[in-house]
Amino acid sequence: MTTTRNLCLFDLDHTLLPIDSDHAFGDFMVRIGWADGDAFRRGNDLYYAQYQAGRLDLGEYIDFSTAPWRHRSPDEQRAVQQRFLDEVVRPVLLPQALDLVREHQARGDLVAIVTATNEFVTAPIAKAFGVDHLLAVQLERDASGTITGRIHGVPSYREGKVTRVDQWLAGLGAGWSQFERTSFYSDSPNDLPLLERASDPVATNPSPALESLARERGWRILKLFE
Repeated sequence: MTTTRNLCLFDLDHTLLPIDSDHAFGDFMVRIGWADGDAFRRGNDLYYAQYQAGRLDLGEYIDFSTAPWRHRSPDEQRAVQQRFLDEVVRPVLLPQALDLVREHQARGDLVAIVTATNEFVTAPIAKAFGVDHLLAVQLERDASGTITGRIHGVPSYREGKVTRVDQWLAGLGAGWSQFERTSFYSDSPNDLPLLERASDPVATNPSPALESLARERGWRILKLFE
C-alpha cells in the first residue's frame, strides 16, 4: 500500500464515547428482556469492575456477555444491533469526538478504532464514526456460522492491541516504521502497551491512574468531554 503520513489509533469506550459500550450493551440486553435482570446485571457489573481493575478474564467475559444473543437468528441480531445504536449510542455520539476523528481523516491519516469490546457491539459504532478500520475482539463461529462464545484469534486487549495492530498493518503491506508519527488516544491503563508503542500517546478522558502516569511522562492529556 501507499502509506499515509501518519497513523492514528483510537480506543473507543470512555475515549470516543462517554460510555462503556460493552457494559451498556449488557444493560440493554436486560432492558429488552433478552437477559435475566438481576443476575445478569450483577455479573455485568462484576466483570466491568474487574476490567477497570485490570483483572478481567476476557475469555470468560465473552462467554458470559454473548450468551443472551448468540443463538438468536441473524435477523434478530441485526435488529438488536440497530436498536442499540439508535437508542443508546447515537444520543452520546458527541460532536467533539466526531470532529476529532474527522480532523485526523482530513489530514490524510490512516485511522482505526482499536477496542477490547467485541466486533458485534462495535462494528455499527465504527460505521457511525465513519471509521473503516475496526480492530475489535473477534468472535469465534462454528461451521454453521453460529457464534460459540469463544474468542477468535488474538484479542485486542492489553498487549493484544499491539499484536492486532501489527497484524492489521502487515495485512495492508505496511509497518510502524512507514509512518512519520503514530497517535493513540485512550482513557485506560489497560492500554499502556499501545500507548507506549505510539510516538504521540494521548491520555484521553483518562482515569486517575492514567492521568497521573501521563503527567509523569509528559504525555498529552485531552479532556474531550469537558
